[in-house]
Amino acid sequence: MTPEEIAAVFRAEYGRAVAVLVRKLGDIDLAEDAVADAFTVALQRWPDEGAPQSPAGWIIITARNLAIDQLRRESARARKHAEAAIVHVPAEPVEEGAVPDDRLRLIFTCCHPALARPAQVALTLRLLGGLTTPEIARAFLIPEATMAQRIVRAKAKIRDARIPYRVPNEAELPDRLRPVLAVVYLIFTEGHTASSGDRLVREDLCAEAIRLGRLLAELMPDEPEVTGLLALMLLTHARHRARSGPSGELIPLAEQDRGRWDRRLIAEGVALTEGALTAGPVGPFQLQAAIAAVHAEAPSAAETDWREITALYELLEQVAPNPVFTLNRAVALAMLKGPQAGLQLLAEVQQDRRLTTSHRVPAVRGHLLELAGDSAAAAEAYHIASRLTTSRPERDYLLRKAAAITA
Repeated sequence: MTPEEIAAVFRAEYGRAVAVLVRKLGDIDLAEDAVADAFTVALQRWPDEGAPQSPAGWIIITARNLAIDQLRRESARARKHAEAAIVHVPAEPVEEGAVPDDRLRLIFTCCHPALARPAQVALTLRLLGGLTTPEIARAFLIPEATMAQRIVRAKAKIRDARIPYRVPNEAELPDRLRPVLAVVYLIFTEGHTASSGDRLVREDLCAEAIRLGRLLAELMPDEPEVTGLLALMLLTHARHRARSGPSGELIPLAEQDRGRWDRRLIAEGVALTEGALTAGPVGPFQLQAAIAAVHAEAPSAAETDWREITALYELLEQVAPNPVFTLNRAVALAMLKGPQAGLQLLAEVQQDRRLTTSHRVPAVRGHLLELAGDSAAAAEAYHIASRLTTSRPERDYLLRKAAAITA
């Protein structure tokens, strides 16, 4: 077995192993260190001996034994002796059926409402995704030391606040599930359209968010919003190859080559959306997936069913009021009834203070003004949007639009 193949096993099984060890040891740092050490042993043994029949089970048992050895070495004090005695029971076979519950517990621990959203994201990527601190720091374009401190503080918060390592009960689940889904979707949106930097798409974050979405869908198959989130990510990611040109320039939805869209992901996403919409109460991720499905199934931009999309956005605003949804409805309304209808709704959205610093409002305004034939005002709006975005591909696109109108 090659080191590359072992590294792939590490990424796939890291979250599973850490989750089990956290339950057994009650210490996140100890669990992480033990799993890392177990993979070091695997790198030494597996190239010659081959991978065991159950790599996950081997890793968990090896990591557990390494953790026990560490506790014994540190057992100069009676407390350490006691800890070693507590965890030192005969190594039992790892039951795969019990593992998903451990991962689910860890997800809810990482996304506990007592933690700030940046900490929730960092911990989820670190503990469930197996990403290193430098990888997470690079993904969000912040210094490695800052990300390291964020992760350390989050773990300390879990320890000091005694945040329970458990799945919420049925009464708590709806409220506790929302931040979990929000964190996974935040990871995806940062990957799909990077908020800053030179790249439009960060494939690693998209892939990690979809992997976490599949994990949640596997662990919670009866939660329609979980299915809706996975469907939304698949349908959105299906367009990624067509979203940028040879030089990395942004290509808007209406101008994309739909032949480059991933039809396999679209088929899976549409099927998941249909199942989610009929599975129970309709939530925001199910509705957003339905909107993405309408776009994905349109043979061309001109044949998009804007009436259905507008109706879905209206329902989405009722279910989960959000100015971004209203902003998107303004675009759909403009395509359905003309740019003036969209501009009228946009004027209402602009009053929302939450969008004051967002480049999306002037960008949409520029688009609608361009459709209305007001070239000077459209160019000005594009210039304003270009100054507000921190993404170079988005800024370059907005400046190109302004220059084309001016010319």
